[in-house]
Amino acid sequence: MRICIYGLGAVGGFIGARLAANGQQVSAIARGATLAAVARDGLVLLEAPMAPGAAPATPGGVPARTVVRLTVVDEPARLGPQDLVVVSVKTTGMAEAARHIGPLIGPQTIVLSAMNGVPWWFFDGLDDALAARDWASIDPGRAIAAAIPVSRVLGCVVHFACSVERPGVVRHAQGRRLIVGEPTGGDSERVRRVAALLAAAGFETEVSSRIQQDIWFKLWGNTTFNPVSALTGATADRILDDPLVRAFMSAVMLEAGAIGERIGLPIPVTPEERHQVTRQLGAFKTSMLQDVEAGRPVEIDALVAIVGEIGRAVGLATPNLDALHGLARLHARTRGLYPG
Repeated sequence: MRICIYGLGAVGGFIGARLAANGQQVSAIARGATLAAVARDGLVLLEAPMAPGAAPATPGGVPARTVVRLTVVDEPARLGPQDLVVVSVKTTGMAEAARHIGPLIGPQTIVLSAMNGVPWWFFDGLDDALAARDWASIDPGRAIAAAIPVSRVLGCVVHFACSVERPGVVRHAQGRRLIVGEPTGGDSERVRRVAALLAAAGFETEVSSRIQQDIWFKLWGNTTFNPVSALTGATADRILDDPLVRAFMSAVMLEAGAIGERIGLPIPVTPEERHQVTRQLGAFKTSMLQDVEAGRPVEIDALVAIVGEIGRAVGLATPNLDALHGLARLHARTRGLYPG
């Protein structure tokens, strides 16, 4: 398959490097320092062992270092139509990506949406009335939906931790799980084909019969941990150690859980049960905290604002979520990381 990674950050870099290392024909769209570094030195992956308890990747436990060479450009028109496009940009850059992605999409192209938060196609196949709405938080004017029709899309939920150590160098910390699924639900030949491709590259791949459920479950935790970590600068373990903060996050999660129930995506566990799962991941920094520390725009809209917007659309109040949204937005605005 001809595969293009659109967005060569932590997620796209890890997926692209694993696919290229497995012999796939991989190209990438990148900008600035990342474009220059990968064109000059290749894409570098510093990789943890395959699974907890596995033997060290190299003697002494030093992460394995893999360098892959791939075609990297800043203009999609230089590559032409692809078989698979993995969209892994930050949601803050999705509108711009949609304006330029057209030359990569041919009659049979699959677009794998591997991003945080609620994607532009989320309600297609879930609820016709909600799918027809203009969602200001994720796709104002439906420009992204027009550029990337849902018929081309496969959803993907990422369950691994990676970071960009410097442009062109991605460090993998833990996890290899990817959940893929059709927006309209059920099974298909193309979702099985993409799942097999990712599994062959070393990912623990699952096919979901309702990918929106998996997206909402991950969002249920991200909606709280990401903005709280950005506001406080604290790692997840310290957040959970504070009983007042943990209780506040649980209150937000109950509001989001009620919204999920209303739109047909119930959460099967309690907030406290979810906190215990998060605690097992240790002292990690959320993606939003990493963005704040690096001075990058933060993904408030797709991770927080959209939940309140859905709540208003279905007639559910979210006072705790709204307070968290306002604080996170003001915090980011004072640092120039969110539009004023």
